[in-house]
Amino acid sequence: MGHALHEAQSGEESVSAKALKGFGGRTVLEIVDDFQGDAFRAVYTVRFAGVVYVLHAFQKKSKGASLPRTATLS
Repeated sequence: MGHALHEAQSGEESVSAKALKGFGGRTVLEIVDDFQGDAFRAVYTVRFAGVVYVLHAFQKKSKGASLPRTATLS
């Protein structure tokens, strides 16, 4: 993750970075990294010239959205 942020500081974009939908282009990006079976994410912006702002960094806890099961009537 640190290497991907360093690339962003150098004006490059890491292969592990992807644009977040709904933010208009590639100004807000997300880095996804796996380490020892856990998923980590960092969201950053390159919207301002010469600066990289990390907006949020976290470990993904859930394995996916689980929906409540509905009872079926016979």
